[in-house]
Amino acid sequence: MESEYPVIWVDAMYEKIRDQNRVISMAILIVYGVNIQGKREILSIEPMYDESASSWEATFNHLKERGLKKVWLVVSDAHSGISSAVSRCFVGCSWQRCKVHFMRNILARVKHSDKKTVAEKLKQIWLQPDQESALRTATIFIDEYQDKYPEAIRCLESGLEDTLQFYHFHSFDKRKIASTNVLERLIKEIRRRTRVIGVFPTAESYIRLVTCCLIEYSEDWLTDRCYIHEHNILDFKTTLEVAV
Repeated sequence: MESEYPVIWVDAMYEKIRDQNRVISMAILIVYGVNIQGKREILSIEPMYDESASSWEATFNHLKERGLKKVWLVVSDAHSGISSAVSRCFVGCSWQRCKVHFMRNILARVKHSDKKTVAEKLKQIWLQPDQESALRTATIFIDEYQDKYPEAIRCLESGLEDTLQFYHFHSFDKRKIASTNVLERLIKEIRRRTRVIGVFPTAESYIRLVTCCLIEYSEDWLTDRCYIHEHNILDFKTTLEVAV
């Protein structure tokens, strides 16, 4: 593990694990990152009895004990435990709320017959070239739908700023850091491997299987192209150092 990571993505998945003769649903907290060289890494897989601020804080502190000192951006869904733990453990770090999860939350408050039209207009917010344009597009959307869908608009207004943090990382490909899609694809592959087991006899047996699976991906990432170009990372790092 390195001491500094430009971006980490965090999420949890749930698996059935036998614990003292009981079958329980255990939270598996996953931390996935991109290092200064732009290469992808799995930083942590932590089994926990729940997904909370304290469990995420314990996971982040474990990473710090292993040598992690600085993170620029954390990307996750809006679980309150994650955002709280990020603010406590990574002072000075930005938090990007996943735009895909956020859109789903808004569209859940829109009737089915309007979802397609509203979704097309809504996603234009995050397709804008800069944050100012995104905010203007959001204002237009709010003016159009605030009377028809006030709950959806309240949801948009309450979380919009957190979903626009990726714009500050101007040298990065915004499609890669605006959502947790990259981690969700990996979780989908993990589930494809674990589904055949059903109930794991212990948390340790689950971790062993997943670790073997992820080793294969890690080997591919070492020889694959950078997920984020190293020169873009170094350019942004220079900007941060000048700002300080």
